[in-house]
Amino acid sequence: MKKKISLSFIALIFSLLTIVGGASAETVTYKPSLVHKNGAMAYEHMKYLAYEIGPRVAGTDNERKAEQYIKGQFERVGLETTVQDFSYIRRGTTTHSSNIIAYKPGKSSKQIIVGAHYDSVSVGLGVDDNASGVGVLLEVAEVLKNIPTPYSIVFIAFGAEETGLRGSTNYAANMTPAEIKNTIGMINMDSLAVGDKMYVYGGLGKAGFIRDQALEIVKKKKLPVGTNPGLNPEYPAGTTGDWSDHAPFKNLGIPYGYLEATNWEIGELDGYDQTVQYGGVWHTDKDTIEFIEREYPGRIQEHLSTFSTLLTDLLKFMDKTSTSK
Repeated sequence: MKKKISLSFIALIFSLLTIVGGASAETVTYKPSLVHKNGAMAYEHMKYLAYEIGPRVAGTDNERKAEQYIKGQFERVGLETTVQDFSYIRRGTTTHSSNIIAYKPGKSSKQIIVGAHYDSVSVGLGVDDNASGVGVLLEVAEVLKNIPTPYSIVFIAFGAEETGLRGSTNYAANMTPAEIKNTIGMINMDSLAVGDKMYVYGGLGKAGFIRDQALEIVKKKKLPVGTNPGLNPEYPAGTTGDWSDHAPFKNLGIPYGYLEATNWEIGELDGYDQTVQYGGVWHTDKDTIEFIEREYPGRIQEHLSTFSTLLTDLLKFMDKTSTSK
């Protein structure tokens, strides 16, 4: 009897640990109706990453839990999903991270890459930077799963962005010449929740076709999204700096689009000061839902809804331009 009790006890403990582990043990499910309200599913994903998992520093157990959660969500909606493991050495220490890649076939075999990093710094909960971007990524992947899109879509959640764009750099470095040629563009999402203003950026000239297409959608749908006004000559109007996951693709000659919320009209006019009142919220202990919702009621919901609407339409109508590759 003692042996049976011990085995039962062990089984009970294991069961409890499985439940508590959540992200790594079972796929989290949501009410299907959430996906019919722009931004609602994105909010739930954002909240789960920040509060059920917490800070997601590259190479930590929490980053792995986030990996498993995102993989589970891609698989839940029926997308073919793979994990691309990679390692890097920084300050003499080897760190292991990964990219989670989900593929959605389109009408054309030509593809567009859509990405957001899922790691965070150790300070705060990484709500804005970048659970918000991953939330929109996962929501739009679910919204579009059964919709014929003009191009195939590669959804990627990048690891280890905060330690030097490691995930996106690794992915880009492993693209073959044929894959690069077959990729019409890359859309990056980073820090969508708290900035005073919503933006879309792109390259100069024809390399900015994704931004230009997005701004046409903005105009038609009357969305409160603009672009960098170009007040700082180091960052011409409509563009941005090479500090996020679009940069490795840009370096390959792949046109980019970049969705972000910040404020280019304050501070050093470089987009790093997100808000008039508090400057940068990212990488601080203010990067929590409680702080953002207290100081800016309704902002998170408005931003997630707006960016989800914009990205969904952009991917649905990406072929409605003559300037793509």
